[in-house]
Amino acid sequence: MSSNDVLKAARLKRGWRSGEDAARGVSAAGREALDDPRFEVSARTWRRWESSRPGWPREDCAVALRAAFGRWPEDLGFDPPVDWIGIERRSEEPVDRRAFVSVTAAALSAGPPVPRHVDPALIGYFQEQLEGHYRADMLLGPHDLIGTVSAQYELIDRLVRAAKGETRRGLLKVGAAYAALVGWLYQDAGDLGAAAFWRGMTQEVAMRSRDAQLIGYSLVNQAQVRTDLGDGWGVVDLCEAALEAPRSLAPKVRVMAMQQQAHGASLVGDRMAVDRLLDEAAGLLNRVDDELPWGNACRRTPGYLEVQRATCYGRLGLGAEASALWTQVLDHVPMTARRDRGVYLARHAAAAAKAEEPEHAFEIGREAAQIAVETGSARMRRELTALERVMRPWHDAPVGRELAQALAPVNERE
Repeated sequence: MSSNDVLKAARLKRGWRSGEDAARGVSAAGREALDDPRFEVSARTWRRWESSRPGWPREDCAVALRAAFGRWPEDLGFDPPVDWIGIERRSEEPVDRRAFVSVTAAALSAGPPVPRHVDPALIGYFQEQLEGHYRADMLLGPHDLIGTVSAQYELIDRLVRAAKGETRRGLLKVGAAYAALVGWLYQDAGDLGAAAFWRGMTQEVAMRSRDAQLIGYSLVNQAQVRTDLGDGWGVVDLCEAALEAPRSLAPKVRVMAMQQQAHGASLVGDRMAVDRLLDEAAGLLNRVDDELPWGNACRRTPGYLEVQRATCYGRLGLGAEASALWTQVLDHVPMTARRDRGVYLARHAAAAAKAEEPEHAFEIGREAAQIAVETGSARMRRELTALERVMRPWHDAPVGRELAQALAPVNERE
């Protein structure tokens, strides 16, 4: 595993969305269990614990973890030293570690369904709420919405267990859309582990709904996480799977799969495939006319496919071509779409740097940095980190020092 997924699962189950939340929660549990008002677990320590090499916690930290999660460290993804006696100190029956390897606990509620009548009108209600959440995401960002949307998913999950027939199937469909949105919110917040978990939930619920459109959409969702992980062939595999039966797919789902596959192609250095896939997707855009409540970025986002092409060209190192495309795209992005605008500006700045235009890159990057500070977007911070890498040849020049000064407030938030 690339991270301590067992500990991450326990964190998500407790409702702690970030390492900082978990560090505060375990600190509070430890102060009470140890009767030590000075006990503290730092966010830096928690990040190490969730890494692929978490080490072994001190005795007082082990007690705090036990107090917070009801499990000793060896059941939370840590490898115990030979002299560890935690197993002799347990008061509860052993926990099957295999049950926690996959990050599933956060979205699952235990117990049999409670018998109740489930009104079919609830399907429409949740669909209307979903559209509102999409709009709120553009205005608020992920952190203020994760709790609300995931709680609604859990309510839908409980209703699915009690519903029957077409009502149950309809709730499964809307539940998959909610799980996909939570996955996106976590991805935007920079927690790729939680994003991958919720993308997995999306795929599970889509499969249960037997809906071909949702199954294709869920595969594209999985591919988005693979894109952020830099796994180009993984992206291609998932998108090709989504497109195996194109005639059964709505044009919107085909557009989504093709543009995401283009990102995978850019990660493996295949420009011809990037252009072919995006050109094919462009030919389908005017046929997107369904009423499905999810996946409507291709209709909402100005210059949707130009955004994808510019991003792919930037990855391919085509600085001048990417920069020209970003100039066109940004002319049509409304000022209200602050986070998208900030991400696009950061990518534009990186493209300008690759085109050997460091002063232009600095001017664009400075505006992106201001938006990053205002919004706290992890996605934007990642793009600005990429800009810093591209600007390294000028780090000792005045423009490089000015960029470092402009990015300092962004880096302080990490």
